[in-house]
Amino acid sequence: MNEPQSPATDSTEKVTSFDDPHAPWNQEFSEQQMANWNGGVIEEFRSNDGKVGGAYAGAELLLLTSTGAKSGKRHVVPLGLLRRDEILYVSSFIEGKYPAWYHNVKADPRVTLEFGNKTYQGTAHALEGAEYDEFAAWALAHNPLLADYQSKVERPLPLVVLTLDQPS
Repeated sequence: MNEPQSPATDSTEKVTSFDDPHAPWNQEFSEQQMANWNGGVIEEFRSNDGKVGGAYAGAELLLLTSTGAKSGKRHVVPLGLLRRDEILYVSSFIEGKYPAWYHNVKADPRVTLEFGNKTYQGTAHALEGAEYDEFAAWALAHNPLLADYQSKVERPLPLVVLTLDQPS
């Protein structure tokens, strides 16, 4: 099983806490700055077969393309890829609200996923109820960053399982 790697602040120092001031999710960004930052990560990801440097050097990332719940437009966001055996899942550290991509996949679960230099069609399933409870207990026990984050916020962290479509 491939364990997810934590984002790193440089090539040798791993982020070990949700509160790490150097972690990308603890940087102050306006919506425009975040869009520009994500755009740079997306460009670097696509130019380097899924590898990026900086704060996410060494982390396993994916690009998730979803359809806007309100706009109907396609949106791409870089996310850390997490694994539970063969199950692929994603979450988020955005405080105060759930991220737009989460609302998007709840409204329309059809997504495009990019790993390395490959692109797949797939389905995103936002976990809820008993299914969420079981999966969250496992995720928090096996991912210290998610557990640290969850201990500091009241709302449940978003958990979305990704399924790749079978080739036709």
